Amino acid sequence: MIRIGAVNIDTSHPLGFGEALEQMGRAKYVGVYDDSFRRNAEVDGFIRRFGLEKRCDSLEELADMCDIGFIHGCNWDDHLRCAQPFFDRKKPVFIDKPLVGNLEDCRRVEELTGNGAVILGCSSVRYCYEIREYLSRPIEERGETVQLFGTSGVDEFNYGIHIVEAAGALLGTGARWVKYLGRSQADGKYCESYYVQYDSGKSFLYNTFTGLWQPFAVTVMTTKTTHVFTIDSSRLYRALLEQICNYMEGKPSLLVPVSDLLESVRIMLAGAASRAADGRAVSLEELDTVQPSFNGGRFWQSYSAAAGPMYANL
Repeated sequence: MIRIGAVNIDTSHPLGFGEALEQMGRAKYVGVYDDSFRRNAEVDGFIRRFGLEKRCDSLEELADMCDIGFIHGCNWDDHLRCAQPFFDRKKPVFIDKPLVGNLEDCRRVEELTGNGAVILGCSSVRYCYEIREYLSRPIEERGETVQLFGTSGVDEFNYGIHIVEAAGALLGTGARWVKYLGRSQADGKYCESYYVQYDSGKSFLYNTFTGLWQPFAVTVMTTKTTHVFTIDSSRLYRALLEQICNYMEGKPSLLVPVSDLLESVRIMLAGAASRAADGRAVSLEELDTVQPSFNGGRFWQSYSAAAGPMYANL
């Protein structure tokens, strides 16, 4: 049984992951460290619900007692601090989406993995069954992808990264530049559109929607036809966790290198930079100059202020 240490149970993911892990019977949470906004009663409820062995007093104590760390905190600017004790002990870490939110942290991730750290992540949508089933079809049948369109909701980066990672699964890497196309809005909610051009000549158009949950919907235009599918969110966690368990058990997995995950972050950073530049196309190579970022601490403040109790009564 794979022993998982949970760090900061900010979101619903620890609950959803824990339930999926129970069904799978291959891994379980055994300890938790939490220094975020959830109250003691909620941490205690999480411990009761999944039969954890203990609440740890430090990240180091948690890292000592588990095989892998799961970083669940919603402040992506804090992810690498939380992961460091696991790196120090040569243990892998799953970092929940978004991996990081600025170029400096992207470089730090590259440095860490270059020195042997193992980082797994991030979006469950990248590994969803619908994409896997689509890619399993012979290319002679589905055609060569020419253009991809994807949608996501709730917010710009925390949820928007899901659909960009889906594009990574379908198109691979090689994004060249990103162009902000504009905003549509009604009733206090708004949708923003971005265009991504790849070195291969393929392209990706994605919409983020702020203020309302929207399904992850994908349209793939190929040299044969147009494929349309909506991703079943009820199956997402298991699809991801199966791949993590495969990796931990030494079996073949679909987990991608950190460089692929970082390209998704850089795509969204270039999109933010293009928006700030009134829609001028911004190449990923330009990010060194323009230095855009998504503020994880500010997101944590707004998320924690709006979050209701989730774990206390489990």
